[in-house]
Amino acid sequence: MGVRSAEARTKRHRRVRKKVSGTAERPRLAVFRSNRHIYAQVIDDTTGRTLASASTAEAEQRSGSTATVDAAKAVGQLVGERAKAAGISRVVFDRGGFRYHGRVAALCEGARAAGLEV
Repeated sequence: MGVRSAEARTKRHRRVRKKVSGTAERPRLAVFRSNRHIYAQVIDDTTGRTLASASTAEAEQRSGSTATVDAAKAVGQLVGERAKAAGISRVVFDRGGFRYHGRVAALCEGARAAGLEV
């Protein structure tokens, strides 16, 4: 029997997180993708604080479909703008155990378009 997909993703995420850690100079851009929404956070792991965040669950992002590549790109741009406003220009990307494809890749492209160095 194979491992359930949620458990497999969690295992992949733990494996990635052994190496990927955010610092004050280069925080971690963490992504979580559900069937309905996509969430992004810029996290400083040394202090355990979230410095910027954005998601399709926010009221202003809810116009239209929230589970699309276009919505993910908009969230990426929004989190990039908020990170720039917080004085962050470089981040390390944490795909959260998800494949770098589709909505996850679009979010990263949106963050790059907003001026973040990913």
